[in-house]
Amino acid sequence: MGPHPSSPGSGAHVAPSPDGDAAPHDRECADLPECGVAQILTAESEGVLPGPTAPARTPARRRTVLALRVGASLAMLGILYWRMPPFEWGTIIPEWSSRSGLLLTGAVVLTVIALVLSALRWQKVLQALDMPTGLRRLVPLTFAGQFVSNVLPTTVGGDVLRVSRLSKDNGEPADTFASVVLERLSGWLVLPLITLLGLLINPGLRDLGPTTLLALAMAAGTLAGLMGILILADTRRFGGRFTTAPGWRRFVGAVHLGVERLRHHPLAAAWVIAVGIVYQLVLCVAALMVAEALGIANMGLTPLLAFFPAVLIAQVLPIGIAGLGIREAAFVVFLTPLGVPAEQAVALGLVLYFVNVAVSLLGVPSFAVGHRQRLASR
Repeated sequence: MGPHPSSPGSGAHVAPSPDGDAAPHDRECADLPECGVAQILTAESEGVLPGPTAPARTPARRRTVLALRVGASLAMLGILYWRMPPFEWGTIIPEWSSRSGLLLTGAVVLTVIALVLSALRWQKVLQALDMPTGLRRLVPLTFAGQFVSNVLPTTVGGDVLRVSRLSKDNGEPADTFASVVLERLSGWLVLPLITLLGLLINPGLRDLGPTTLLALAMAAGTLAGLMGILILADTRRFGGRFTTAPGWRRFVGAVHLGVERLRHHPLAAAWVIAVGIVYQLVLCVAALMVAEALGIANMGLTPLLAFFPAVLIAQVLPIGIAGLGIREAAFVVFLTPLGVPAEQAVALGLVLYFVNVAVSLLGVPSFAVGHRQRLASR
């Protein structure tokens, strides 16, 4: 997910009403308040930093893009199925038992805990930016954002929602946007570190030829890209020049100030990274529980430490819906060299997807209540 900022005077596109004027609801959504599903998807379609020249996608075009992404996911899953050798469905759908039920329940519980840790990471970033916020507010926002991102047909609408609702609480849309950006960037920093940890613990994983090289290349590329973004954001010639800029450019300046504050508060930055590491470790254990429930042999925690971060990096590509198809293909690439059959690797990806969807549904009450409150305030 990636955030979409907007604020009064940001120049975000306002959809016209039939009479040629901006509809009141759309005018409010241009200032990034709580919006309905259609407005969240509109904000996503207009890019990360919508400006006065950002082209609006018509409803027909949005439907076309959605259909293409759904088609891409189905096509990738179809190709994976076509490329698999013949197999018995019973080999990937083991007989239900109390053990498999407990393992899947444990995976769901750990995923819930991971989301709470994600909210805690966000809280640590907000504290470093001098915007202390309680977990009682951040946890529901995090779950609502997960619902939007994993259940609704969008990839970044969850962060739109988080920025929107929290900025209405604190009156600081630019700094709130910066907190979400920095929280996300800290996650990208942790993923390569987890990969390197897995390869360090298990020397055998370093001898898998192209598989090991691909995981290392993805980790190195992610780190290099992240370092480049942080360096640009931290420099006064780039990020600093926008700190006093009007309109949407002040959001870029807010990210610059946020990076600068974290640089001058190394303890706060260390807390953010530490919570991020625990968050990813919890997700790895949840994935291991799903693998055990599916009866996947030759699986342990260290292969997931080494390769699961690469899967998470790959699945954020905005090609399909919620990573469907990409995640399963990545599991095939990274797990078959370990002796895991391709059909079981695909099953692992699909079950993890449904676990995430099930947990994301816990965000429905927070999403719905916030939306009704917005409607009632008009």
